[in-house]
Amino acid sequence: MTIKFYELCGRDERLRFSPYCWRVRMALAHKGLEYTSVAWRFLDKQALAFADYDKVPVLCDGDQVVTDSFEIMRYLDKVYPDAPMLGEGASYQRVLLFKYFVERSVTPALFRIIAMDLLAAIHPDDRNYFRETREARFGCTLEEFHQPEQGKQQLKQVLAPVRDLLRESAFLDGDAPAGADYLLFGSMMWAHVVSTQEVVEPGDPVDEWFKRMLNAHGGAASSALTVREL
Repeated sequence: MTIKFYELCGRDERLRFSPYCWRVRMALAHKGLEYTSVAWRFLDKQALAFADYDKVPVLCDGDQVVTDSFEIMRYLDKVYPDAPMLGEGASYQRVLLFKYFVERSVTPALFRIIAMDLLAAIHPDDRNYFRETREARFGCTLEEFHQPEQGKQQLKQVLAPVRDLLRESAFLDGDAPAGADYLLFGSMMWAHVVSTQEVVEPGDPVDEWFKRMLNAHGGAASSALTVREL
């Protein structure tokens, strides 16, 4: 049966920007799996009632429903074991640690850079919801939280170990991309899709890695619609 993948869309239904959904997109490409994409918006909670979940990504594989991007990656490794992404034992523990690093350090820095661009990319009907929920989380307005230069300095600092690794290796997982690459790429692609800002300097090892990731798996991400094209 065809895999069905629910993912977040923006003001244009073709604009897919969620960092967590991009993890899954790349994981599906890694496995060579075909799927049907279903566009979803923040307020369309009822559409996910079947999953007992109120956000995306949601993956439906036959009768199996899987939520949460990392759990979906684990599921794909279990059910489609060819070309593993996360590994087992110590390898799995390391990629799990890297997941927390991306979510706790990289993504917040990116948010400071793109906050207002992200708001503009969201469907107009969802913007009040997005503003209210995020401002409650941050304890300030989006305008106050949006500090691009501060965010870029923060990002440069937190990516230092990643940058060092990418001076020695084409991808975080070695000669070919895998789980750690998709975890970071999801967040970097989030910024790439919704903003025209350069979040890392051209020529930086992270920038060169990102270009390689865009072209990975037959260019699975290179054709994505960005706000530059709207």
